[in-house]
Amino acid sequence: MKPTFQIPTLSNSKLTRRKILQLGGMSMLAGAGFGSLLHAGSKTNSGNNKAKSVILVNLFGGPSHIDTFDMKPDAPKEIRGEFKSIASKIPGYQVCEHLPLIASRLDKATLIRTVSHGYNSHNPYSVLTGFTGGSDRENYFAKPSDHPSMAAVCQHFGMGKEATPFHVMMPAFPGFSQGLRRAGPYGGYLGKQYDPIVTMCEPTFARKGSFYDPVLPVGDPVLAAFGQTPGLSLDRIADRKRLQRKMDDVSKKIGDPAKSANLSRQQKQAYDLLTSSGVRTALDLDMEPSLLRERYGKNLYGSSLLAARRLVEAGVTFVTVNWECGADSHGGHWDMHSNNFGMLKFNLPILDTMVTALMDDLEMRGLFDSTLVIVTGEMGRTPKINGSAGRDHWPQCGFCLLFGAGVKKGFVLGTSDRQAAYPVDHPVSPGDLCATVYSLLGIDSEAVVHDTLGRPTAISHGGRPIQSILA
Repeated sequence: MKPTFQIPTLSNSKLTRRKILQLGGMSMLAGAGFGSLLHAGSKTNSGNNKAKSVILVNLFGGPSHIDTFDMKPDAPKEIRGEFKSIASKIPGYQVCEHLPLIASRLDKATLIRTVSHGYNSHNPYSVLTGFTGGSDRENYFAKPSDHPSMAAVCQHFGMGKEATPFHVMMPAFPGFSQGLRRAGPYGGYLGKQYDPIVTMCEPTFARKGSFYDPVLPVGDPVLAAFGQTPGLSLDRIADRKRLQRKMDDVSKKIGDPAKSANLSRQQKQAYDLLTSSGVRTALDLDMEPSLLRERYGKNLYGSSLLAARRLVEAGVTFVTVNWECGADSHGGHWDMHSNNFGMLKFNLPILDTMVTALMDDLEMRGLFDSTLVIVTGEMGRTPKINGSAGRDHWPQCGFCLLFGAGVKKGFVLGTSDRQAAYPVDHPVSPGDLCATVYSLLGIDSEAVVHDTLGRPTAISHGGRPIQSILA
């Protein structure tokens, strides 16, 4: 079966590899939101700000809930699948046999088994913004009119530190494999200054894979401006800055002073970020002990999660790690319309290793109680196995694993029916997830932002904080 998320592209959404690598140019940095903290509104504090930072692991493609955290061992074979269940540290609760490390640490986490919405397509738009209105196909690709991401909203309300990027996304943007920017993680109508810094990756592979026969991607995330853009040195950036200052002096005399000042601040921050050592040092994983690198997994996904921890230590507020590596998705994904169980045998040990490495690492460094970690995808998978030994799209029921700042330990929320098709109780919407994150970061989940026409929009899109999972 042809992969569902390799659909015909919009003509203005296609990005060539050359164009992507050119994103490191200074002219693009200011507009692409390299850590801009500009135009921030007043922070709205809800009094529940237990989290200082967020690490979001986006399992791009839609992970199977029924083969991981919502096992149905008594269901018919065409429903329950091939995997066995094993006991976890939560009494009476079992998970997939290929997640033994997570199972042994679930007493430190909260698991939601009933995430439910109607967006049956491959983008993280609903999960990252909380918005589930309109048509999922209309909201497939990133547009300036999109609702802003959680990270963009928090930055807009004044969170973060000066001269420190607010949101870093690794190892690539969702859709990088096809050169298409999927909607969700951007500033939308709040402006490009609220877009994340997006790293680049060029992993190596031991052999040639295919869409349903993945090969482990090996490599680290890197800033596009260094190593990816030939000839872009610190000296050249400084030269560009001096030239830009001269151009700004002219534009201030003939243009709108407010707009000129606005752009100048964005350019200054872009320059400061590139010439400071913070982000680049955090991405230098050779500074970590080899044993710790092995513990996370010496592959692109494990390296990205290790870099996420280092970025949090460096003061970055929001870090997203996408299960995305380019190479036409031959390095793994979660869209398993075929070979579901073979691909899960590939993916789950990687996920099991890196997530528990992060959990242990945050505890050891005293960051566990101030860092909220979220592991989820844009949907679940169909209860019934298809004719290609795969599972298809199923947004009606999915999972979200959370641990760290402000959430209960050893808690499971929600029950699905006998086939893991629909929630029986406690359905959780993307808006509810976003509202919970806002609340834990000290943002009023009922606050509003205004679009380009000045229309107010509730940041949680009708969602409410999930009080039952809060510590």
